[in-house]
Amino acid sequence: QVQPVEAGGGLVQTGGSLRLSCAAATRTFTTYTMAWFRQAPGKEREFVAAINWSGENTYYGDPVKGRFVISRDGTKNTAYLQMNSLKPEDTAVYYCAAGNIAHPTESRYTYWGQGTQVTVSS
Repeated sequence: QVQPVEAGGGLVQTGGSLRLSCAAATRTFTTYTMAWFRQAPGKEREFVAAINWSGENTYYGDPVKGRFVISRDGTKNTAYLQMNSLKPEDTAVYYCAAGNIAHPTESRYTYWGQGTQVTVSS
């Protein structure tokens, strides 16, 4: 059983940075692909980034490529999303998810956190 818990959301100005964290209290953390999705008001949830179990492979959605970086620390059972050059359109609830393979489709992920709000002011 994996229960991701997100932290680090908040309010930031355009061009600023935030780092989200996702802690998963499980000894099997290193066997899971970890991913971030986001959902803005009135929109469907969209893929942001994913990192495979070893951390060697990362994947990004087109809107965040070159600005966001996903990483993980197996010693802390935690995944991170470093968000730079934030834009108002990045405003959303950000969700952490755990699954068996890296994939941009949310149905491929079994375990989900409750989400953390990120708001970027213009």
